[in-house]
Amino acid sequence: MPRSIKKIGVLTGGGDCPGLNAVIRAIVKSAVQRHNITVIGIEDGYDGLVLPDKTRELTPWNSRGILHVGGTILGTSNRANPFKYRITVNGNTEIRDVSSDVVERIKTLELDALIIIGGDGTLHIASHFYNLGCSIVGVPKTIDNDIPATDVTFGFSTAVETATEMLDRLHSTAESHHRVMVMEVMGRYVGWIALESGIAGGADVILIPEIPYDIEQVCQKIIRRNQKGCRSSIVVVAEGASPIGGALTVLQPAVEGGSAERLGGVGNKVGIQIRKNTGIDVRVTTLGHLQRGGSPNAFDRLLSTRFGVAAVELVVNNQFGQMVCLKGQNIDSVSLINVVGGQKKVPTETGLVKTAEKIGINFGRQS
Repeated sequence: MPRSIKKIGVLTGGGDCPGLNAVIRAIVKSAVQRHNITVIGIEDGYDGLVLPDKTRELTPWNSRGILHVGGTILGTSNRANPFKYRITVNGNTEIRDVSSDVVERIKTLELDALIIIGGDGTLHIASHFYNLGCSIVGVPKTIDNDIPATDVTFGFSTAVETATEMLDRLHSTAESHHRVMVMEVMGRYVGWIALESGIAGGADVILIPEIPYDIEQVCQKIIRRNQKGCRSSIVVVAEGASPIGGALTVLQPAVEGGSAERLGGVGNKVGIQIRKNTGIDVRVTTLGHLQRGGSPNAFDRLLSTRFGVAAVELVVNNQFGQMVCLKGQNIDSVSLINVVGGQKKVPTETGLVKTAEKIGINFGRQS
């Protein structure tokens, strides 16, 4: 007999992405209106379970009008790991394990369950709290689309749409000035955004982490296009792309108890090498957080809503330690144990990569 659920908490952790508010809205409407469950919003990710006065009740009334709004009304943090929490004492920064304080905080708030919306880092922390006896349900979120066990994460579709629109704009200026336009996109250690936006946006070269690139292959592709009369080219570079035998381009190393490793700058490196090896004028655009902002598209609004409702159903049925996921057209769930520590990479010998190569897109390798 499932135990009765009267009050649940919800938090959003990690980087923001389109669709977070749609999930929150679905959780609140489903929990309150269908199951008469009180919902407590926890602010600023796991910080809200460590620091005081960072919770508030969410109702269908105060959660209205947020379906189309980007970001998260609860705020988020990608630096708050309760198991490695940075605390300043007398001017000195210490790393402490405050997870036991979080467990007590959950009890004090009288939460029967906690829905945690986040990417790989946030869900990894969630799995640890589940192992400590907390009633946890996870919802996968990331524009990178790198979480295993789900066909897609919400936020990804909107990010791809944004990147594709920017490529459409770059085409016109590239053609006008006979330039090579290099566009760097997010994605961390996987190339899903670069791959899908590159194909949809008519790129000539796509560089992704899964395929270390040979800059000579890239330049030869551009030179051949130029010789055939194509006086402009578009190159999409994932921030985690690296040359054969080379290293990632890191903007900021990871900080213990703080932010994760920040990638970026490889687009500029590629642009400099193309200009040097081809003699063609090159411009580089880095989209950065434009990919995270703005309203979610229709697909992400629908997926977020389905995920939110499914998460509440898992809670009501006492199916804890699970993450909701998309399998084909159906919403399912999978154990958090099967999610954390994994990474869904782009297949390099099947699927979209092969489709792209068959229409002439170069990945910095001999095709």
